[in-house]
Amino acid sequence: MIEFLNLKKAFGSKVILDGVTLNAENGEILFVIGTSGVGKSVLIKHVVGLLEPDSGSIKVDGQEVTHLSEQELSPVRKKCAMVFQNATLFDSMTCAQNVALPLRKHARAGYPKGMPARVAEEFSLTLLEKVEMGPFAQKFPSELGDGLRKRVAVARALALDPKYVLFDEPTTSLDPVSARRVDSLIYDLSRKQGVTCIVVSHDLRSIFSIADRVAMLYKGKVKALGTPDEIRNNPDPVVQQFINGRSQGPLETT
Repeated sequence: MIEFLNLKKAFGSKVILDGVTLNAENGEILFVIGTSGVGKSVLIKHVVGLLEPDSGSIKVDGQEVTHLSEQELSPVRKKCAMVFQNATLFDSMTCAQNVALPLRKHARAGYPKGMPARVAEEFSLTLLEKVEMGPFAQKFPSELGDGLRKRVAVARALALDPKYVLFDEPTTSLDPVSARRVDSLIYDLSRKQGVTCIVVSHDLRSIFSIADRVAMLYKGKVKALGTPDEIRNNPDPVVQQFINGRSQGPLETT
């Protein structure tokens, strides 16, 4: 599992995480929710070393990763893929070439220095088919809509057979149909491939349709944690205001 223990992070005088303790169990879909600026994306970026905490502990499969060097983080990043909010594809490469890139750069069974370009691009087609993007393999990202680009980004994330995939606002800016397709993709990753998914999101439809558990961050701490039904029935007025989208209430925004 991925474990966060008493994690603290501040930027200057602004405290973002103030003792977050949380874990993601193997194979589950864990949603991290909360208002903008509460630290959801900050939390998951710590897992792959994009940020380093001020204090606290992060363990991936029992290994402490908090202060690893760039070289030591490499195997952690192979097992913990991240899908960013804006897909972050290379516009000068086709979808197949984008997905093939990590296959060419990193060792795999039978390819200690990475796959040759031709082999990697052929293998990328299999990954694109998994996310129903095979027909778009030779398209450039600029030719695709946001929803399709995000599916390509998921295919690229799967290139190195990760055990965990971290999603940062995967349905933001998508139309309802595209958003539900991304939800379905995340659900299939968990149920069919056993991938543990941590999803940062504001999308209430996603949260209450595919999550196994939901963690709400508020004022730097875990305000609520439980199944979707437990979150729905949580009597805390801050939780209720957020999940019902009410403009009035005790919830303080940043």
